Amino acid sequence: MRQHHPWIFSGAVERIQGVPASGETIEVRSSGKEFLGRAAYSPNSQIRARIWSWDEKESIDRTFFSRRIERAINLRHLYEILDTNAMRIIHAESDGLPGVIVDRYGEVLVLQCLTTGAEYWRDELVSILGKLTGICQIYERSDVDIRDLEGLPVRTGSLLGNPPVERFVIRENGLHFYVDVMHGQKSGFYLDQRPNRQRLRELVNGRQVLNCFCYTGAFSVYALAGGASEVLSVDSSAEALAFAAENVALNGFPSEKASFLEGDVFHLLRNFRDQGRSFDAIILDPPKFAPTTAQAERAARGYKDINLLAFKLLKPGGLLFTFSCSGGISNDLFQKIVAGAALDAGVQARILEHLFQGPDHPVALNFPEGAYLKGLICSV
Repeated sequence: MRQHHPWIFSGAVERIQGVPASGETIEVRSSGKEFLGRAAYSPNSQIRARIWSWDEKESIDRTFFSRRIERAINLRHLYEILDTNAMRIIHAESDGLPGVIVDRYGEVLVLQCLTTGAEYWRDELVSILGKLTGICQIYERSDVDIRDLEGLPVRTGSLLGNPPVERFVIRENGLHFYVDVMHGQKSGFYLDQRPNRQRLRELVNGRQVLNCFCYTGAFSVYALAGGASEVLSVDSSAEALAFAAENVALNGFPSEKASFLEGDVFHLLRNFRDQGRSFDAIILDPPKFAPTTAQAERAARGYKDINLLAFKLLKPGGLLFTFSCSGGISNDLFQKIVAGAALDAGVQARILEHLFQGPDHPVALNFPEGAYLKGLICSV
């Protein structure tokens, strides 16, 4: 607490005075009665409280949230040089607003209230966001697993203005992508991978590329934009693959350079190995295998399997772009997993670069958990 980490776990709570409501603001004091902060109370979660403020003089009210939201938005002005109209404008704890996620897609905001505190202040958040951004369409995507841990029901729907159209186009680094904020994964698009997609674009000219867990094909489009000779996109969702094909067409790339394959990535990689297939570059961007450290051991096996198979499929001089978005997998552990995979695959590999989430997903120094996306570019 004195180092300003915003989480208080249930095992650290000696007693609770009164019967605070879910999401209500409570005072947190040490056993010696020292004021430590004001927090949102969460009776059902292992994280029993999340700190809003460590300042005893600061009230948690509309003015507080207006200041925090305005500060977060102003921080993003540092990144106006980014060629995009889609950006995360509030990144939860890293912006001093635990449980609050807001992504902007053109003239649409997507809000996620992940915790009881965010839920408690939801109406005020919507009002303030509309006022500060001037945006008239705010859509809610509070449909993530963490709400179960908080004892909250799943909820989606329009919060301000009319519902957004089912599919519209965003711009990113001179490329264009269809986005479905009402039904797509996360809030509709993987905004955090923007700089990593651009780095791929710079390195794959003339290469034959395999994009695993491709979703709607953003990495595939960037690979084609970078001059890849051929891109094979693999995903278990036929709907996502159809979306990916539309994104390729939207950007005017020839269809003969892009192919799509539906199936379980683990099985398909084994089939490629057995068939003797190989590639010049492989992208591994799987879904979250380990949301918490309790699931890290099982997740590590999954990460090792897919990286081992990818190393076996790379041609000499090939590049592996491998990622983990699992909060339960640290940077050090991820690197060890990939190193073990290379060893078991019988290849010599080296790290060329470490990759992270984009700058619109900042990491507060008092909250290292905010650095959830980690990636490596490896050469064999």
